Amino acid sequence: MPPKLHPRLLLAVLTGLNILNYIDRNVLFAVQSDVKKEFLVSDAKIGVLTSAFFFTYMFAAPLVGWMGDRFPRKNIVVFGILIWSGFTFLTWFVHDYNQLLFRHALVGIGEASYATIAPTLIADSFPPFKRGRMLSIFFLGLPVGSAAGYFVGGYLAHYFGSWRVPFMAAGIPGFLLAFLLWMLPEPPRGQHEEHAPVDAWKLLGGLIRNGAFLTATFAMAMYTFAIGGMQVWIPTFLQRLRGLDVKTANIDFSVIVIINGIGATLLGGWIGDRLLKRYFGAYYSFSGVAMLIAVPFMVAAIYVGGKLMFLAIFAAVFFILIGTGPTNAALVNSVSASIRSTALAVNVFIIHLLGDAFSPTLIGRISDKTGSLQIAFWVAFIAAGISGVILLFGARFAPRFKSPERLQPDDIKATPA
Repeated sequence: MPPKLHPRLLLAVLTGLNILNYIDRNVLFAVQSDVKKEFLVSDAKIGVLTSAFFFTYMFAAPLVGWMGDRFPRKNIVVFGILIWSGFTFLTWFVHDYNQLLFRHALVGIGEASYATIAPTLIADSFPPFKRGRMLSIFFLGLPVGSAAGYFVGGYLAHYFGSWRVPFMAAGIPGFLLAFLLWMLPEPPRGQHEEHAPVDAWKLLGGLIRNGAFLTATFAMAMYTFAIGGMQVWIPTFLQRLRGLDVKTANIDFSVIVIINGIGATLLGGWIGDRLLKRYFGAYYSFSGVAMLIAVPFMVAAIYVGGKLMFLAIFAAVFFILIGTGPTNAALVNSVSASIRSTALAVNVFIIHLLGDAFSPTLIGRISDKTGSLQIAFWVAFIAAGISGVILLFGARFAPRFKSPERLQPDDIKATPA
């Protein structure tokens, strides 16, 4: 295999794994109405399933990040994939709510091993001025995997008459992709940037003073709160308030997400990289404006019906996802390569602690108390707006380049952490 193909092959395998990552998360959302009927639990307890996943995910992330800056990253990722794929497959043997809660929590440990480190492998495979586009391809996993999760969950549960079957289908491909990743060479750490060793205490102190890292992280936390909460409950909303069956609700929503998500995510990465050559804060400003535009469409999607509802969902998904690549590129560019895994682990901990570790449960509790999912969704609308504002503010802290018109791989001057 020619060495020049290694970065692209690594990107392809990691993107495939990221798609599976989001399939596994979203399969539950597609079938949670069936889970609720079988186990006779409340909306709040359904929300706890996702919260449990994210609590183990975020508490495992700091340890994984520390290991990722000190040991071969590829081996850690492969081990994590085997954990998450294995326990996803074993959902077939779950027969009560507590067993499902335990399974979902353990999957979070496996996914933390992957999601914390994979972006650093991509960052080391490509120079800074290409990362918006490359990370946009990687984060196609979000719309494609989410849509596939809804589709696989809704279709297979309907066809086989069991909500457990989609989990088995989602677990098997991970073993194959883990093997392919293990066969590829790991890119040299920081090969496109100069870096110096940083100890743990200096790292934490540097991150606290790093405005680029902090604003990207807290904006992503509010984004995660909003989107993580809504994607859990949108299929239930379509079934409960719009009268769609489980198959129709999930397939219709998945089609919107996958078609719109691919176009928006790739377009956003391309636009972000183009704007970065003219404006240091482009990643932040572009993503912030897009998120603020998305908010009114999110509100409309919940309060209108019929074709207008699906048009509003389409527009909301477009503007939500168009900033995915630029936001994540801003994050990886905000810290030096030698401590990037640890910094991303801190980011993962914060965005889930303040975001979707509790937003699905909160939305479920508000729904139980008020009897209205529409009212419950307002906490997500507010969080999305806050995310956009933080990103606009964060543009002033963006890393500087020697020449924004002629970027070179070693030109980045990220604030040292």
